[in-house]
Amino acid sequence: MLKNPLSVIILAAGAGTRMKSSTPKVLHKICGKPMLFYVIQEALKLSDDVHIVLFFEAQMLREYVEKTFVNHLNAIHFHLQNHLLYPGTGGALMGEGKNLFDVKYPRVLLLNADMPLIKKEELEKLINTDALVSVGVFSLSDPSGYGRALIEDKKLKAIIEEKDATSEERAITDVNAGVYIYDVSILKAYLLKLENNNAQKEYYLTDTITLYANDGGEIAPAMLECESFLGVNSKKQLALAEEILLTRLREHAMEQGVIMHMPETIYLEADVEFIGECELEEGVHIQGKCKIISSHIKAHTFIEDSVIQDCSIGPMAHIRAHCEISHSHIGNFVEVKSSKLTGMKAGHLSYLGDCEIGKGSNIGAGVITCNYDGKQKHKSIIGENVFVGSDTQLIAPINIASNTIIASGTTLTKNVEEGDLAISRVKQENKKGFFYAFFKKNT
Repeated sequence: MLKNPLSVIILAAGAGTRMKSSTPKVLHKICGKPMLFYVIQEALKLSDDVHIVLFFEAQMLREYVEKTFVNHLNAIHFHLQNHLLYPGTGGALMGEGKNLFDVKYPRVLLLNADMPLIKKEELEKLINTDALVSVGVFSLSDPSGYGRALIEDKKLKAIIEEKDATSEERAITDVNAGVYIYDVSILKAYLLKLENNNAQKEYYLTDTITLYANDGGEIAPAMLECESFLGVNSKKQLALAEEILLTRLREHAMEQGVIMHMPETIYLEADVEFIGECELEEGVHIQGKCKIISSHIKAHTFIEDSVIQDCSIGPMAHIRAHCEISHSHIGNFVEVKSSKLTGMKAGHLSYLGDCEIGKGSNIGAGVITCNYDGKQKHKSIIGENVFVGSDTQLIAPINIASNTIIASGTTLTKNVEEGDLAISRVKQENKKGFFYAFFKKNT
C-alpha cells in the first residue's frame, strides 16, 4: 500500500534510433503487447494521475494509448516535448520557461516508457521511502550503458551519465535504474536550474539530482531488482526482455496448475488465460486473447485469439483467430479459422474455415471447406453425427444436415438433407493394356 497519493510521469518522447526501425521504440512488442502498454498498466495501479510525454510519432502513440486504455482516459494526460528548445530527459518535463506542467499530487514518480518489465511491487520500494527525493538504483557486474550512481554514506550524491563519466567513474557498479520520486516543489525548483553544458547539449533530468545534492539535499537510493528495470534500446535487448517476461508468464501459469513439458520452448502472451488443469507440450505457441480451459495442447501447436475447452489439440495443429472449440479432438496438421466446433473430431490434414460443426461429427483427412470465392468468405454449416469422408471439398455456402454421410472424394456444391448420402465422383474406367500401348512395351 502507498503511504501517500502521487502523480506518475512516463517519458515516451525518444526516437529510439538504436532499434533501427521505423516503428517507434515503445510500440515494439514483447509477448504480444507494446512496451508502453506494460508501463502504463503498472502506472495506473499506482495513480489516477498519469502523464505521458511524447515527441517522436506523438500522434501514433497517443492514438494507441487512447484506443487501448479507453476506460482510463480520465486518468491519462498527454504532453508534447518542445524538443527544439528543451532536448533531453530534463527537457521532457519543461514547458514555458522550463516550468513543470501541472500534476495533481505533491509527489511525482518518473518512469521511462522503454522499461516493460517494471512491477508495482518493485516500484513501491522506491515510493515508500521517506526522503523528498529518491532514486532507484541497482548493481551490475558490467554497468556499460548505464548512468553511474555515486553513493556515499548511504546517500546518493550524483548520477553521472556514461558519456560524461571519467574512467574512474565508469568503474562504479551501482547504476541508475531510471526511476525517481520527487517532491514536486523540489522538481520544479531544480528544473529551472538545469543547463545543457554537456556532450549531448541536452537537459539531463539526472542533473537535478546532482544539483539538489550539492545544495545539501538528501537523496535516498532505493536498491531495486535489476531485472524489473531493464531498459530496451535495441532488438537484442527486446529479445532479452521478452524472454524474461515469458519466464514470468510460464511460471504464473504453472502456479495456476498448468502442466508444461519443456517450458522453455513454450511461447505465451500476456492475455492468455488458463482455467482448470491444462497440459502444454513442447513447442506450443499461444498468442492473443486466448482462453484455454481443461485442455491438452500437444507439441508444436499454434493457437491465436480463440477459446478452447475440454479439447485435445494437435500435435502440429493451427487454430487461427476467432475459434470456439469445445469437447473436440483436433489432430495433426489440421488448420481451423473463425469456426465453432462442438464435440467433433478432425484427425489430420484438414482445413476448416468459417464453419460450424456439431457433436458426433467426424471430418476425414484432406477435407477442405472452400470458404473464399475470390471476393468474400462464406460459411459451411455441418450438423450432428455427420461423417465427412476423406479428400472432400465443401463449396461454401453449404448446409449439411445432421445424420448424413459425405462420401470420400466428393466435391459438394449442394445442401444435404438429413439421413442422406451425398456422393459426387466420376465413374472409374480401367483401360485394359493401356500402359503397354502408351510406352510401346511388350506384355
